[in-house]
Amino acid sequence: MLGAIVLYFVLLVLLLKKKSLSLKYSLLWFFAGLVMLLLALWPGILVALTAALGIQLPVNALFAIMFFCIIIILVSITSIVSKLNSKVTCLTQEIALLEKRIRELESGK
Repeated sequence: MLGAIVLYFVLLVLLLKKKSLSLKYSLLWFFAGLVMLLLALWPGILVALTAALGIQLPVNALFAIMFFCIIIILVSITSIVSKLNSKVTCLTQEIALLEKRIRELESGK
């Protein structure tokens, strides 16, 4: 388990190094990895959390925690994509206006 988590962090660092992953967007992925690392190093945390939440098996609690982490990451990514979509729309409109202005200036010669 620890080997997989180390591989996960190495992959994140490589993606950051290659600039395939932006630093500000990688924080959630590092947080998810940190949760995995804490649960792997101290399984008692998972057992205590399982009892506190009233879940019968620690495996089910682990599944719920990872599902929650993935949902947070997906919502964050959706927010980022929505903002970028708005920027693309604005830039497309601006380009269309500039092209129209160029055509008007060229036809006015």
